[in-house]
Amino acid sequence: MATGSNIKTYFDGAWHDGDVPIMRAADHGSWLGTTVFDGARHVDGLAPDLMAHCERVNRSAAALMITPTVSAEEMVKITWEGLKRYAKGTPVYIRPMYWGIDGGHMGIVPKEGAAGFAICLEEIPMATPDAASRLTTTQFHRPVLADNVTNAKAGCLYPNNARMLAEAMSKGYDNALVADVMGNVAETATANIFMVRDGVVFTPIANGTFLSGITRARHIKNLRADGYTVREEVLSFQNFREADEVFMSGNLNKVTPVTEFDGTNYQIGPVTRKARELYWDWAHSAGQ
Repeated sequence: MATGSNIKTYFDGAWHDGDVPIMRAADHGSWLGTTVFDGARHVDGLAPDLMAHCERVNRSAAALMITPTVSAEEMVKITWEGLKRYAKGTPVYIRPMYWGIDGGHMGIVPKEGAAGFAICLEEIPMATPDAASRLTTTQFHRPVLADNVTNAKAGCLYPNNARMLAEAMSKGYDNALVADVMGNVAETATANIFMVRDGVVFTPIANGTFLSGITRARHIKNLRADGYTVREEVLSFQNFREADEVFMSGNLNKVTPVTEFDGTNYQIGPVTRKARELYWDWAHSAGQ
């Protein structure tokens, strides 16, 4: 089932209205899970870091041994053509994706050069600035590159995210603050994470267990340019209990304030609001 509405699909060289079928039962991606995607946003006529997201989906495909068949430049061009099919001001989620089609050795290894490609556009409103999340812990943790494709935005990683979210919701929370295999904080089940203590901004250092997000990098750059100290460090759950502010960073809503972590409560503070303000100031000034 679609997350959004008013769907447009680019497939087989053309744009189509609606959620059209794109995958067959015998495609490698259907039965062996070789699927990758990325997500960008179109808001107020802007698509911030669209090129970076298109470049990353090609890197994700290569990480799963799927041959990328569309250049990032061409993806950007195709996406803007699709966005013209929406009324001005429509908030749209942009999802380019690849999947394996044919299997090579023993049917398991994706066959080189055989890849499906599509772009899905969905109308999804942006959350309001005060739409916050409450976090808890989870028994599940982030995998490492030795046993999973943590260097890709791959569909096969998301059942683990779903387990985390289901556990958090069963405890009455919205999301989970997730550890790596060493027990240090990695991110949440759906997004990168930041905390603020005494005016200093902290985020878990990228250690290969989670994708260091494009929006995460943009926040770090923007905040540093505005004079904030931003540190990428090994962080514990206790560090987050001692924080003054916590916010999530992801493409869908850019900044999501966190108001609770397992009984520790936070206000939606000035740094969280500033991160959002700086992001959209950058997007408009850059014409992104």
